[in-house]
Order: sequence, then C-alpha cells, then structure tokens
Amino acid sequence: MSASASDRQPSPPLPPIEPPPGIADARLARQIAFLLEIDKLKTVLRRSNLIDLSRRENDAEHSWHLAMLAVVLGEYAAADVDHARVLRMLLVHDLVEIYAGDTFVYDASALAEQEQRENSAADRLFPQLPADQGAQLRALWEEFEQRRTADARFARALDRVQPLLLNFYTGGSTWRPHGVCHADVLAHRDVIEQGSPALWAYVEVMLDAAVRRGYLLP
Repeated sequence: MSASASDRQPSPPLPPIEPPPGIADARLARQIAFLLEIDKLKTVLRRSNLIDLSRRENDAEHSWHLAMLAVVLGEYAAADVDHARVLRMLLVHDLVEIYAGDTFVYDASALAEQEQRENSAADRLFPQLPADQGAQLRALWEEFEQRRTADARFARALDRVQPLLLNFYTGGSTWRPHGVCHADVLAHRDVIEQGSPALWAYVEVMLDAAVRRGYLLP
C-alpha cells in the first residue's frame, strides 16, 4: 500500500513562508523558503521500522541513513563513482515524496501510479528554487530514477539495500505483516547487483537466512 496523508504525522496549519521584513536578497529568500518546505520530508513515514522497533522510519531519516551507507560502503560500488554526486543524489532522491507520498515497493497498484505521481510532485517542488538550482536538483533526481550512470546505479543499490537491512535485523517486521516472499525481493535483484555486486552477495546470504528464520516467506 502506498503512503497517503494518513501516513504523515498531523501538524497544525502554518502561515505562508515569507522572509522577515528587510530581507532584500530575493534569491536567498527563495532558497530558505525551499529549505523550510522540504522540512516536510520528516513527516513522510515509510514502511520500515527502526531497528529498536519503537516506530516507523521517516523519509528524512532514510535519506540520512543512505548518505551514511554511501560514506561507509563507497568502496563496494560496481564502478568508479563520484562520491560527492552520490551523496547529493541520495539527499535529493525522496524529496518528491513530500507531495507524492512514499510508495511501498511490494504494492503493485501503487507502483503502477508512482511515476506519474512523482513527476507531478517534481513539477511542483523543484521550481520553488531559483531556476538554475531547481534544474540541477531535478536533473539529479531524474538521473537517480533512470539509473543511467554509475553514480545513479550505486545510489539506487543503496536505496534498495537499506530497507532490506532494517527488515532482516527487525525479524522481518515489514515483510511478515504484508506476506512478502523471497521471490518478491529477488525481483529487485538487478537494481542492487548492477550497482554493487558485493552488496548483492551480502543480501543474497541474508535473504536465505531470512527464509530459514521465517522472516520471509519461501
């Protein structure tokens, strides 16, 4: 099931974001307004639980965790990558979910609508920045989605590995309630393996153990 408004923590309505009186730099004001707008990423809940099982992870936490995976696991990229670009891509990749919501990777009906929802969200989000920056960030987001470069393939691999780690080390806390089976996870093998064969080898062993332990249906 895809995330909806019900997956966002409620918050009271706020007045429009406007610079304080006396700010004359329109570019800076627009950049800060964008940064305040993307604070909403903290309210978009994902399906993954935190390792301590206290609650679900939000999108901002997911993006931070991915950035740390890139820092720590960068040596396992399938090809030479620009690590700074990978980090920027990971910080940007889920911003559209502020408006589109998170899409559960094992929900076929939500996946069928994902591209349209997220493109519409990108059309709304990135123009809030000055044109040059908006174009740069949208290009990074599109590169990530299309996996057309080594940087994007590694970033996408990390994006698939992270929730698998959270699932395995919480006893299948998302897999089990949704009846996810081994084949469902294997359907995303190429995304991981093309970006990092070494990480796929780790995941393959982990998934076999998940089936044996009953975290994942055979």
